[in-house]
Amino acid sequence: MTTKDLQGAEVVNQHTGEKWVYSSTVKDHFFHPRNLLLEDPAEGEFDAIGLVGSAACGDTMMIWLKVDHTTDQITDLKWRTFGCGSAIASTSMFSVMLTENGGMKIDEALKVRPQDIMTRLAGLPNRKIHCSVLADKAFRKAVNEYFRASGQHHRVQVDGAKVIDKRLNITDKDIEEAVLEGAQTLEEVQQKLKVGVGDPEALPEIEQLIRFYKEKYYG
Repeated sequence: MTTKDLQGAEVVNQHTGEKWVYSSTVKDHFFHPRNLLLEDPAEGEFDAIGLVGSAACGDTMMIWLKVDHTTDQITDLKWRTFGCGSAIASTSMFSVMLTENGGMKIDEALKVRPQDIMTRLAGLPNRKIHCSVLADKAFRKAVNEYFRASGQHHRVQVDGAKVIDKRLNITDKDIEEAVLEGAQTLEEVQQKLKVGVGDPEALPEIEQLIRFYKEKYYG
């Protein structure tokens, strides 16, 4: 394919050299998404939920996670998103990768990169690469919820965040998300996170963060 052939092409597939917008694999996962869950599951059906984004200001992603407590393998992963075709296809493929062949172990699944998803999809347009990150963020949030629910606080991922409650490994980002989800008081944040319950020395900083995020997002 010559430079002249590429002129006017919106996107060139980095894997095949073809001019396209979406590969046939991307289209397949967009029109026939795997593991999509359109209705909320029954209470207790899954071990953890991860939600990122806000429908009020952009894409959102929710992931439900079920784990074999004995083997640490992911036995089921369902998802729902308010996002574009690339977000749908990326998450569909991501869910397949984590659950195929009996399911990945959590530590293995946490090593899956957005680039790995794009390889399985036969590429994405560069301007859509960020869509493959949405599922990863929601998955990591679900994994952290699972770790906390199962008492594995030492395994909680805290990259790029400040740990506020050292006993439960809860960060300032967790508190920020709780406020964004509607928690307005210390009691409401504690209902979501149990933050500060076993670490009373953290309470002043927790209350300060709640006030800060309330003012930041709600005025």
